[in-house]
Amino acid sequence: MDAQTSGSVSSTPEPDHLYKGRRAALPLNILVIGCGLGGLAAAYCLAQAGHNITILEAASAIGEVGAGVQASPNVSRLLMRWGLGPRLQEVGVKIQALSFKRWTNDEVVGWTPLGDVIDKEYGSPFYLLHRADFHRMLHEAAEPYCDIRVNSRVVSVDPSKPCVTLASGEVVSADLIIGADGVKSVTRGYIIGEPDKPRATGDAAYRALIPAEKLLQDDDLKHLVERMESNIWMGPGGHIVGYPISAKKEFNLVMMHPDETEGAVESWTAEGNVEKMKETYKGWSPIIQKLLALVPSTLDWKLMDRDPLPTWIHKDGKLALLGDSCHPMLPYRAQGSAMAIEDAAVLGNIFSHCSDRSQILPLLYAYQSLRYERATATQKSSSLNQYIFHKPDGPEQEDRDREMRAAMEDALRVARGEESTYALTGNANQWADKKKSDIQFGYDADEEAEKWWVANGSRLMTLVPSYDLKPRTVHSANH
Repeated sequence: MDAQTSGSVSSTPEPDHLYKGRRAALPLNILVIGCGLGGLAAAYCLAQAGHNITILEAASAIGEVGAGVQASPNVSRLLMRWGLGPRLQEVGVKIQALSFKRWTNDEVVGWTPLGDVIDKEYGSPFYLLHRADFHRMLHEAAEPYCDIRVNSRVVSVDPSKPCVTLASGEVVSADLIIGADGVKSVTRGYIIGEPDKPRATGDAAYRALIPAEKLLQDDDLKHLVERMESNIWMGPGGHIVGYPISAKKEFNLVMMHPDETEGAVESWTAEGNVEKMKETYKGWSPIIQKLLALVPSTLDWKLMDRDPLPTWIHKDGKLALLGDSCHPMLPYRAQGSAMAIEDAAVLGNIFSHCSDRSQILPLLYAYQSLRYERATATQKSSSLNQYIFHKPDGPEQEDRDREMRAAMEDALRVARGEESTYALTGNANQWADKKKSDIQFGYDADEEAEKWWVANGSRLMTLVPSYDLKPRTVHSANH
């Protein structure tokens, strides 16, 4: 089946504000494999660039599992540009600060203001969201502009045609395939030519949601909701992150701990043992004990790491990867979904210039050249926090805490209207490092794509002919 004709697309008016109103002179038929955050964002952006999009999703219904996710300014500025600002305000929590605490007594050893400081510095807010809310708003944005097919599990890919075969036997063809199928990507193997080789990090993560009303009923816990901060308790071999989401209706907990299981499955939905979870954090602060007593059930997620891929593009130039399928992130920096959203924005922007099929491969390389270094650097900074947060008590932990305290004292001076007097570059609190924050949060995916095109676009377009502007006839095939 031709991806272009595989379903009807809504006649909802298309916004003309993206990509300076530019739409591709040649609309391509594009398959997006996977209907997660990255897949939906890619579908939306490519549709706004003028292309015909079909999403193939293995699940029988559209939805998302998981709990908290962070929409930092590099993401929120894109979401607001896509018209999702009101939804962010409705379901999100505007984070006011990061608070780093000792595992035994809740002593605050590090603190970084966010809130209005972030707004002023980067021109976009920092939100805490429930992953399902985030997914829902992207689905609502993308659905009018693409065909979303559920029960469409991809079992094989022919990157040269290109086409995919579904579990049903149906073959779906297109001009271009985008693999947005996550950590356990089917499409990744066709690009790197060998099986996926994840490495155990030695960590796993319990995840849980607590109704915020239960914290608000306890004088010792209610500040965790009311202050709208992200709290990070650092301890030997593990750490705990807690913050409010869902318009302050729920409290999200992610609890990193040593992974002691043999052969555990890498899964977001694996059930955990609440009693074992409580035992893991025995000896942690009274606040932690109170929080854990409120957890009715938990999921246990085995954390695996992967080396950066040498390329995200198949040699035949008709299959490329996006998001976790090509640069899966450990959760220690909370930038995994951000990188996928940025990928999507760049991909849509670059492909708004498409006027000929021979441009597909050069445009894909433009996308990769814009995204590869940034995504890879973010992968590495995410891994660094595992080392920073999990130090056993002793000299190295004391040095870390001393660094964080110095950064906190400097932030408090600035909050009082005084001058910063402390060099924050390389600080153990990566969020206090102004240079790192500027790189991470100041990034505008559309602006970077536009700048790249001004510098390189005319040269790229001279490499390919400018003919054959009519959509190609793609043949249907069913097994």
